[in-house]
This record gives sequence, C-alpha cells and structure tokens, in this order.
Amino acid sequence: MATPKPYKRTARPHLGGNYLTQCGYIQHPQFAMSPAHFIRAFEVLQKDLIELFDYIEPSDGNLNCYSYRIHELLTRACIEVEANCRAILTENSYSGSRKLTMTDYSKLEKTHHLSSFSVRLPLWEGARNPRMPYEHWKHGHGLPWYQAYNETKHSRHENFEQSSFGNMLDAVCGLVAILASQFAIIDFGPEHYTGPSSRVAGFDVAIGGYFEVKFPDDWPSSEQYDFDWSRLRNDPSPFENLEFS
Repeated sequence: MATPKPYKRTARPHLGGNYLTQCGYIQHPQFAMSPAHFIRAFEVLQKDLIELFDYIEPSDGNLNCYSYRIHELLTRACIEVEANCRAILTENSYSGSRKLTMTDYSKLEKTHHLSSFSVRLPLWEGARNPRMPYEHWKHGHGLPWYQAYNETKHSRHENFEQSSFGNMLDAVCGLVAILASQFAIIDFGPEHYTGPSSRVAGFDVAIGGYFEVKFPDDWPSSEQYDFDWSRLRNDPSPFENLEFS
C-alpha cells in the first residue's frame, strides 16, 4: 500500500508518476517552515560558485586544487546541508539526541534516498560528472566531503589541502540534492518551473537554474505517494511526520 499523505519536507514520486505529479503539496504552508529562506541561501552560494568558475575551470584536472576561497565555499555548503538536515528532522518531530550530528542526519538516507540522487554540472571537462554526493551512505560509510569540512574546520593549517575543489563541489551538490529531496524543483519564487526540462536525458533543472538533478528511481511502491491533492489539500492536517528508526 502506498503512502496516503505526504511527509513534511519530503518530496517523493507519486505512484505511477514522478516527483512532479501532484506536487502542489510542496507549496502548502504546513509542508515546510520558511522554505524560501533555505533556497535563498543556496542561490547566494551558487552565485559565488559560478564566479569561482571564472578562475578555476570545472574539470577533472582541477579536482585536487585548493584555496581559501574554495575552503569558504566548502564550509558554507556544509553549514547549509546541516541546516536542511536539521530542519527535516525537527519539523518531523525527531526525538534523537539534543545536539544533532551526522549520525542523526544519516537517518535521512532511508527517508529521502539521498544516496540515489545524481547532480550534474552543465559545463564540465572530463568524466567526473555527474556526482553522487551521498553514495557512501548507501553502504553505511561517512561522507568524505563532510569529513574534509570537519577536519579543515578544526585544524585548517594541517588539513588545508582537503579544502579541495572536488570536496567543495561534492558539498554543493549535496546541498542541491537535499533541497531537491524536499522541494523537487520548486524554488518558491514568483514563478515555478513546471515543464519537461532535461538538457541531458533523465535530468531535470535543479532549484537555482544551474545544476541538473536526477531523482531516485528506487522507491518501492509502498513508500511512494498515493493521494489526490485536490482533495487532501482541504484536510486540516494534510501531512504526516516521518518515522526514524
């Protein structure tokens, strides 16, 4: 049996459809608190990343280069990933540890299938594109780019080279993915993108209009949504809380 009500801050495919089938629930005021706040932070970060591409070509050959500017973007991206993870957990009444850590955040792998998200840069030289920033979670491992953020945060001088272009890009792509896992491609601006978008087959233009995202296709039917939003939207409590084991 499919899921009869959507979960807060959780975009999923509709039974027999896709992530954009009956996606009006994402814009309901009870779905997420201040979603535009999180998207705005990403858009500012994305603008700075695109400016960096004026100086560092997006290519396989530059993945190991590092700098203070790259370190700044890595840090900002990881802070935003943490903020989104925390929002998903707390708005779904998560009862874990008082001080949330990556151990808590990794529970979103089961509820949002983050390891199955692919994020593609539209301009790239080489084979390391698209990127799957959460793929290590599928096997219960830590995220290398997040570990790099922690090590450079606590001891930047000794670990500065971990502020690499590759780690930073994975962190930004991780932010793209976790936004997509909540809001699909809806950016809460004055206009919402609704049409087919792929510049590459299977990918949709992500929130922010630069990256492309490929949504997971490994949801069992029992975890997909199955509701008529035109009716459910009038329910005083149209959303369920996620359950975290």
